[in-house]
Amino acid sequence: MTGNDTTCATSAHGSRYVLLPALGAFALGLDAYVMAGLLPRVADDLGVSPASAGQMVTVFTLCYALAAPVFAAALAGRSAKAVLACALAVFTAGNALTALAPALPVLLVARALAGIGAGLYSPMAAATAAGLAGPERRGRSLALVMGGMSIGTVVGVPLGVLVADHVGWRGTLWLITALGALALAGITLLPATTAGPPPALRDRVRVLADGRVAGIAVVSLLGGVASLGLYTYLAPFLADAAGRTGTVGPMWAWGVGGVLGSLLIGPVVDRTRRPFAVVGWLLALLTAAHLALPAAAGALGTLVVPLVVWGAAGWALQVPQQHQLMAARPEQAPIAVALNSSAVYLGSAIGSALGGTVMAAGVAPAALPRCTAAVAALALVLHLTAVRHAVRRGRRAAGEPAHDSAERTTA
Repeated sequence: MTGNDTTCATSAHGSRYVLLPALGAFALGLDAYVMAGLLPRVADDLGVSPASAGQMVTVFTLCYALAAPVFAAALAGRSAKAVLACALAVFTAGNALTALAPALPVLLVARALAGIGAGLYSPMAAATAAGLAGPERRGRSLALVMGGMSIGTVVGVPLGVLVADHVGWRGTLWLITALGALALAGITLLPATTAGPPPALRDRVRVLADGRVAGIAVVSLLGGVASLGLYTYLAPFLADAAGRTGTVGPMWAWGVGGVLGSLLIGPVVDRTRRPFAVVGWLLALLTAAHLALPAAAGALGTLVVPLVVWGAAGWALQVPQQHQLMAARPEQAPIAVALNSSAVYLGSAIGSALGGTVMAAGVAPAALPRCTAAVAALALVLHLTAVRHAVRRGRRAAGEPAHDSAERTTA
């Protein structure tokens, strides 16, 4: 590894610690998606409209997206262990305050705190896991962290609703708070890591201006718009396309696909060593799955297939994307990965906003997957053109071969 915030033992001895940051990722995945299922209860309890209560999701997502680059830069020079512990402390405190919130303004502040902690934790956990395992197991380590988030998502909605049925929505938030505290305790077991010197402002600007980093981040943003944006409106889509009122089964199918994609993509990337090609195939699968959704919605048996493919491709996408970013800027991997994390969650927020705008303009919810398929197809075109060109140009500047085989990364 190069001298960055995740410099540590890169051996089998270090890889056994990878499950510790994955535990925190599980809590993040649960927190990020369970709130959508609790909106009616929160609105009734606080005496506000569902639309007003829904702003807590927007606040969390935006703070998640903005916190990653801002706070990762502010804390550069601290050990990875210290940054992860700080992030989880803020995340846990934000969820505790959410559980105690007596009114909407307090709730929004609490969700902002939780989002800041989550946004700081996620990219640092990915970079730390990659550093702990070493280059030869980087894909598997990144997949474990993403798998922790996707597993949290799979159990998030049904578990959150189940707990809320018995002890109220605040009980669900106390459960997430406890998971955050447990993950914080686990972080204390990580081996000490040494941080490199904080990068100068001009170095951060170079990361943002790097065509490879910018192109990869835009593809991630469009992937977030297509995948996570449509997930927000899965219930109205199913109601309009097939008259379905229950969404737990379809959400389980999507989540199971996410777990499979997150856990299986790491070995694929490590074995093929071609993350660029893997991203192209995943975007093609995501586009095809969204196009198939309207026709498959009528029967649960056929609906499961595109839902699983959609979940798998959407969640798997970020592992090869992070792999490419670390290869493009290995000396500033935490900053590059933080930018990618921000792009994904900004994409989610944009997708949710655009979905609502499109429906308000008169587009039927049943037609939303066709819109998001177009966004995924746009991401694929950008990946195969602008990103490919930037990768080749970057390799030529570094004195490496610029043909397709050079896109095979050994980082």
